[in-house]
Amino acid sequence: MAKVHPQRPAPPSPPSDSYITSRRETFTLWMKSLVIQGNGYTVFNSDGEIVYRMDNYDKKCSSEVYLMDLQGKVLFTRLRRKLRVFGRWEGYKCNGSKVDSQKPCFQVRKHCRILGGGSSCEVTVRPNEAQSYHYRIQGLAGKSTFKIVNSEGGVMAEVKRKQTSSGVVLGEDVLDLVVEPHVDHSLVMALVAVCGLIHHRM
Repeated sequence: MAKVHPQRPAPPSPPSDSYITSRRETFTLWMKSLVIQGNGYTVFNSDGEIVYRMDNYDKKCSSEVYLMDLQGKVLFTRLRRKLRVFGRWEGYKCNGSKVDSQKPCFQVRKHCRILGGGSSCEVTVRPNEAQSYHYRIQGLAGKSTFKIVNSEGGVMAEVKRKQTSSGVVLGEDVLDLVVEPHVDHSLVMALVAVCGLIHHRM
């Protein structure tokens, strides 16, 4: 049975409280929950170890999804708000066992192009009162391929169908996630979960 995780040697692991590394990282997204009858993703690092879990403990496409690390620490929880035309998703940062529910850490707004088809998402991240960052999720027309880019168009992370070393493309439930250096992995995982909600895959 073929392994689904990357075959290259694993880079040095960051400290347990750090979600940023100085080199490009490759993860494998398996679109299955470890919870029986749950909905979510399981994320493996390049050594085949589970490093993140995204789980929806309620029915599929419900309002709340949890992003956890390997130790079960909740990093983000997301709430979906329905608007008349566009969807909006908000991500709340978790500090310990508490959720900072006063203000979301990030907001995602979906934009659809009526002419020409396709869609994208605008992302606003506010880590604190004094800072804000703007990103875009591109390529949402395809369920299994998209990019997260910064305000200058630089690619921060990319999701695409996974291929074996012999070039065989695996199923749509096994994806490669490449995260560029100095990018917060936990934020990328949270945005990947939002994309799953957009496509009703969680």
